[in-house]
Amino acid sequence: MAHQLATLLRTLRHGRALAGKQDIAEAAAILKPANPDAIRLGDDCAAIPDGNGYLLLASEGFQDSFVRSMPWFSGYCGVMVNVSDIAAMGGRPVAVVDALWGDTSETAASILNGLHDGARTYDVPVVGGHTNLRSTHNSLSVAILGRARHLLSSFDARPGEVLIAAIDLRGRWHDPHPFWDASSALCGTDGAARLRGDLELLPCIAEDGLSRAAKDISMAGLLGTALMLAECSGVGMTITLDDIPRPDAAPMERWLSAFPSYGYLLTVHPEDADAVIARFHGRGIAASAIGQCNETRRVDVTWTDEKETFWDLARTPLMGFTP
Repeated sequence: MAHQLATLLRTLRHGRALAGKQDIAEAAAILKPANPDAIRLGDDCAAIPDGNGYLLLASEGFQDSFVRSMPWFSGYCGVMVNVSDIAAMGGRPVAVVDALWGDTSETAASILNGLHDGARTYDVPVVGGHTNLRSTHNSLSVAILGRARHLLSSFDARPGEVLIAAIDLRGRWHDPHPFWDASSALCGTDGAARLRGDLELLPCIAEDGLSRAAKDISMAGLLGTALMLAECSGVGMTITLDDIPRPDAAPMERWLSAFPSYGYLLTVHPEDADAVIARFHGRGIAASAIGQCNETRRVDVTWTDEKETFWDLARTPLMGFTP
């Protein structure tokens, strides 16, 4: 098992997903915020102070190959992944805009129908954007505006806090991509209200003071997302793979590479862990304590009785963001 764990972590460490996160450092070095004390790079959304709360602003772009192979689903994801980012910051969505390039009106219509269906499912209006139906390729990006009263941030995990993973396992693989989709099957059904209620858990947890730090599980997978959270907060983590909520038939390597439609990491004080987990369980969402934050600045992983270091941030930064 020790060899198996080392091989697993090496595969994840050198995968394209984490390489893409390392690219963020180059963009951040050029596009520095004018007021870094007010707006910090590294969160799921930009949090802009606004009265007694925050405006949340984020965007997602989609690879041409994905848009070409799954035009409706890419449009749907344009809303789904953005509302997830808003929730991860303790916020609620306000509206989205899109930028679309299509080589035919038929393809563009499929993308826009997916965007429309996602907006209807999550009750978020599409209020404008940019459309080009005479392009040589098919591309999509979607930006979202939200609002939060109390933030969940990538910068506020603290040593001694418990790391919780909450993932909706009531889904399926969206082959050939690494997407665990527990959302799109509910589009156009009464289940859409359940999806919106599930997202509402995050701002309620923030407003009730049960957590200050969270991140949605992204294309970097669960361990990569934990690594980004640890780097931004300047902490280390120990994570127990056997405690991670996982579908029965999902191999560990594939699951750790998965991008779930509903998946979050939160850190909480130990005395609040049971209450937070119970909130997710109350809505049928799998949740458990999977590790703990510490002062090492390493992300260490255990599997059965073996332990390996996944990443040492003191030696090798990922995005280069720190508290």
